[in-house]
Amino acid sequence: MAITKHIERFGGLPVVDFPGAAEDGRDLPDAAAAAWKVGLDYESEQTFAEAWERFLGAVDTARVTAVVIGNWSSEEPEPLDGPLRAVVDAAGRLPALRALFVGDVTFEECEISWLQMCDVTPLFEAFPRLEELVVRGASPDWENNGGLALTPLRHEHLRTLRFEAGGLPGSVVRAVGACDLPALESLELWLGVENYGGTWGPDDLAPFLSGTRLPALRRLGLQNSEQQDAIAALVAQAPVVARLEHLALSMGALTDEGATALLEGQPLTHLSSLDLHHHYLTDAVQQRLTEALPGVDVDLSDAQKWDDNWRYVAVSE
Repeated sequence: MAITKHIERFGGLPVVDFPGAAEDGRDLPDAAAAAWKVGLDYESEQTFAEAWERFLGAVDTARVTAVVIGNWSSEEPEPLDGPLRAVVDAAGRLPALRALFVGDVTFEECEISWLQMCDVTPLFEAFPRLEELVVRGASPDWENNGGLALTPLRHEHLRTLRFEAGGLPGSVVRAVGACDLPALESLELWLGVENYGGTWGPDDLAPFLSGTRLPALRRLGLQNSEQQDAIAALVAQAPVVARLEHLALSMGALTDEGATALLEGQPLTHLSSLDLHHHYLTDAVQQRLTEALPGVDVDLSDAQKWDDNWRYVAVSE
């Protein structure tokens, strides 16, 4: 499954493409009524910095609560460092920002594995009131040997954090686990595959599963993994599960082995939802899951061929 569509809502607001709206001559909506998307079209004559400056000059950014960063390269993939610096440098002009999405880019613009990311720590530091952060992509800047990075830190107000990747570096997974995020309610990690930079290991998930960290956590997603069975076995015994309301082990190569571990592990009947979509389960095990969890919204959509020798995660390249 490739990422084929841009997001339409973010931070509880409709996404408005700022360059598109400005160039079409449309009246811009109220600054606080939109999630403002800034990005470049293919072969755009602007740089991202120029598009960003236009946005800052045209919108009352003191009232903006949500921003979406789209494609920052007009042709070949370019490192995120420059655009991220521009956003961080404008932090003082965005005092009300509560939601930030970095990388609303479809596969037609750039494959997720080609999005050249960088150290995103400055975003946490520049926006101490941020409540939601989504980062898509993890590919290194091969020329400068960079890539997605995070330094462990404390952030008082972040409630939702999601990293979307075809392969998430182990260093980033460990850094998230070492962060002090007392308000975090929702954490989703698209762990991905080794071929696309997924250097994490099952031991790196221990901080999320132990229940000793992230005291406000109610939604956990450990998704998009070739090792989904191993993750399911760990989750089946994980102390954190008892206080979760939503659990996602979707988008990966989950088979009957992993699902059976869930069924034979600790009770899951307290969950509101269990997301297992994109899986490799037989019909019999799918039926066992739905019968064992009658009050839980179990998502078993996008079933793959359980007897297929080649099992793919939903998002990799």
